[in-house]
Amino acid sequence: MLLVVCGLLVGAGTLAWRHFSSSGKAGGSVAAGQRVTVTIPEGSGGSQIAQILLDAGVIGDSGEFFKAVQAQGAESSMKSGSYDFLTGANVSEVVRQLVSGPNSAAGKLTIAEGLTLQKTAEAVGSSGIGVSAEDFLNQVKASNYVADYPFLARAANDSLEGFLFPKTYDFGGTPATADSVIRAMLDQYGQEVASLDLASAEARIKETYGIDMSDYGILTLASIIEKEALNDEDRSNISSVMYNRMREGMALQSDATMGYVTGGAVSADDLKTQSPYNTYLNAGLTPTPICSPSLASIKAAMDPPSTNYLYFWITQNEHVFSETYDQHLQAISNAS
Repeated sequence: MLLVVCGLLVGAGTLAWRHFSSSGKAGGSVAAGQRVTVTIPEGSGGSQIAQILLDAGVIGDSGEFFKAVQAQGAESSMKSGSYDFLTGANVSEVVRQLVSGPNSAAGKLTIAEGLTLQKTAEAVGSSGIGVSAEDFLNQVKASNYVADYPFLARAANDSLEGFLFPKTYDFGGTPATADSVIRAMLDQYGQEVASLDLASAEARIKETYGIDMSDYGILTLASIIEKEALNDEDRSNISSVMYNRMREGMALQSDATMGYVTGGAVSADDLKTQSPYNTYLNAGLTPTPICSPSLASIKAAMDPPSTNYLYFWITQNEHVFSETYDQHLQAISNAS
């Protein structure tokens, strides 16, 4: 976010900068070269920024800082967030970094593609943004957000699984809460899918495969693709396999869906376990997505290529796709 400092740097506001610069000195000696993290809150004024930097020992004289800001024309372009600086830093470099934006991992939360809701909660809890995994899990229910996010209307089991969009989020400039973290993820999901023509995709899928797919169904399939794929080409071909199997009335037989239940490796006995997420025993999609898919997987679920593939086998480095069961068995034999 851009800081609201322009009003403090022009007109009457210039006086605030000049007044502070005449007396803004670091209060004591601070050893130079120590790494410190400072957070500039959103909406900070020029004097507040300078004081934060002074208190941390990043700068020693606000007057020099103000001169550097004005020399670089940075009055209205510095950004809020968390920054890593060395004490006694060059003021011009400090200003350049403030214009460039936050460079600190403090206040940042990275949600990797393919994380389940449970793993997302663990990532939140270990990120240092001040939100525990327990608080996140207590809050992350579709019923808490459907009024503000209409795309949640079809969410099953009151679950936000699949909607917590994978990305690096920066909460350095504002106190994070479970609610603000979840809303940031839902906002991002909405932004990412806004440009996708899901209605046209659903119409094409109906025409080509005779399958009625909703937005939620596409998201659910995308989550399975995400867990099964190794690369973008895999995503497309796995999507084709899944649609071909659904058209033929075949079970999807995805190990990844039972991995969602076990939380890890899947054994032969697991594949015999009764569960709505067992796509060996149940036809069609799982009740909910099984992870937060990437945009690439969502696009693959929207637009499968035309193939006759019905099977795939994963080796260490690639997927082998087959049209017949005999070819599939041969692929397994070749890999062993």
